Amino acid sequence: MTKKRETKIDFERRPIWAEVSLGALKHNLNAIRSYVNPANEKRKVLCIVKGNGYGHGGPQVAKALEKFGADWFGVTCTEEGIAVRKAGVKKPVLILTSFVAGEEPHLLKYDLTPVIHRCEQLADLNRAATRHAKRKPVTFHLKMDTGMNRLGIAPEDVECFARQLAKCKHLRLDGVFTHFASSEVFLDSAVGRQTREQEERFYAALERLKKLGIDPGIVHLANSAAIASRPETWADMVRPGAILYGYHPGYDPAELREESERKLPLKPVMSLRTRIISLRNVPTGQGIGYNSQFVTRRPSKIGVLAAGYGDGIHRSLGNKGNVLVRGILAPIVGIVSMDVTMVDVTDVPDVALGDVVTIYGTSGNEILPANRVARGIGTVTSDLLCAVSARVPRFYVI
Repeated sequence: MTKKRETKIDFERRPIWAEVSLGALKHNLNAIRSYVNPANEKRKVLCIVKGNGYGHGGPQVAKALEKFGADWFGVTCTEEGIAVRKAGVKKPVLILTSFVAGEEPHLLKYDLTPVIHRCEQLADLNRAATRHAKRKPVTFHLKMDTGMNRLGIAPEDVECFARQLAKCKHLRLDGVFTHFASSEVFLDSAVGRQTREQEERFYAALERLKKLGIDPGIVHLANSAAIASRPETWADMVRPGAILYGYHPGYDPAELREESERKLPLKPVMSLRTRIISLRNVPTGQGIGYNSQFVTRRPSKIGVLAAGYGDGIHRSLGNKGNVLVRGILAPIVGIVSMDVTMVDVTDVPDVALGDVVTIYGTSGNEILPANRVARGIGTVTSDLLCAVSARVPRFYVI
């Protein structure tokens, strides 16, 4: 096996940091683009960079992804879109959860593409667009609620939408989309059938729009699991989220995850690291940390890490998780504190003060993937990735 080169990060501060591999990010984008475009098809890729780019740094990864050939970007809100624009990104940016009244001038100023998920939003957006009548029409995407019961107009409201849009002379529909509630579930059950039912409702509503003389523009449905496993949903554009950052979602049945990982190989983009700032020998029968939630069962060497839940080590990892120290898995012991975490390094030969510890990510030839860590505590990968706090510096490496 080829030995991976460690990136040397030197800085004088509290030793907790995240390394973001732009090489891995580029690999994942290229892999996704190739996968959804067999036989040189021309589907677009909208890269989801909301939630600070799943913790990787939204503006920074968006700038890199634009250089790598991304077609669109998706963010949660106007503020996130403005941050992406201020990073120098020129490609279209879709505001996935729409806007609130009063934000419209900012959308127009920064050339952000809003989402309409309630018919009455059209009038607000059109009023703002009217003030810029000399410009080209303001484009937007329409979100359909096809069964998630979260955001989007109901399929039966298509005619109402068409009537309202006809009154808005300064708006132009540029895309229509929906969001799947359970695209990773393939069981023969109500939930397992939900994606197919959502798809059918969506296309039925789309046909009604077309019959009303409305061009839907770019049609997009597929999130990460649908990209990997449901090619019938790919449409004109796909929206990779977690897979862009190196992680397939959990599937039901679970064995489908291995199949998806084989068909669409990805690389983890972020490695979260810290250092050992204290080592002590603790006798048998001693409590470690708050409330003595871990008691040593043997003479133990306990390392203290310069990172806690205030940095992104999930509190649920106490007495459940592991970290990589010198290529060896070392268990997290006791309750994870806000600023420090304890690990049992008794079985790590030559462990020393200052050793680099990988909380998740790559370490030489070893990988402790964030999705494995997440599964161990019953959460999703994006929960861990987004938990990396603002006080953790990100270093962007090749």
